[in-house]
Amino acid sequence: MAPAMAAQEQPAQAEEQQKYVESDDVFRTAGLGSGQLTGEYRLAKYDVISLNIVGFPEGLGYSTGSSSSSSSSSNELLIGPDGRAAIPYIGNVKLAGLTLNEARELIQSKLSEYIRIPSMSVSVKEYGKRKVYVMGEVAKPGIQEMDIDSLNAYAAITSAGGFTKRGRSTRVQVLRVIDDTMYYTQLDMKNYVRRHDMTQNVFLQDGDIVYVPKSNGIRWNEDVLPYVTAWALVKNLTD
Repeated sequence: MAPAMAAQEQPAQAEEQQKYVESDDVFRTAGLGSGQLTGEYRLAKYDVISLNIVGFPEGLGYSTGSSSSSSSSSNELLIGPDGRAAIPYIGNVKLAGLTLNEARELIQSKLSEYIRIPSMSVSVKEYGKRKVYVMGEVAKPGIQEMDIDSLNAYAAITSAGGFTKRGRSTRVQVLRVIDDTMYYTQLDMKNYVRRHDMTQNVFLQDGDIVYVPKSNGIRWNEDVLPYVTAWALVKNLTD
């Protein structure tokens, strides 16, 4: 192979390898007695929010309230699967990923172009389910719908029926995509259960992958990447 061609291929290979990065920094330990809401909460799709606007006690005359509620007031708005909420006067607004204060500032700023608002607040009426992909050696592999107050790796595996006899609980992989980079961390669930090592369980986010390998170990290209590819396909179809 010519030196020039080899030089061109090496950066390309390095760039490909950088797409899959082992990192503990992007995952937060799920300790006992602490829920997913202990930090600053960020809105997500299928959350139902409530707008409390001074001067509009009955709301803005429009509602996309939760389907699980028998009735909904006119100030309740559902964040859709695209992360947007349909708000009167201003249309569809991207709210997923924002804190409550950031959402309030954005909505108030846009509404102020049409109506005078002395003050308003935004609160969460109902938290949407999070979808986590639990794959590999579990009894019921597939998408698991999780409540936000139990959104952690151990709960996700339990929701999927637990480990099979061939599952390697000491090498559980948790994968997360951020800006087109796949980050992953490795957990020892055996130590989490038997030795109460709390560092071996992490909080999850919507769309995370939990992978339980076979007892003979992990082959990244054969075991993990097919699930990453499937995840990317499902995400593109559902987002």
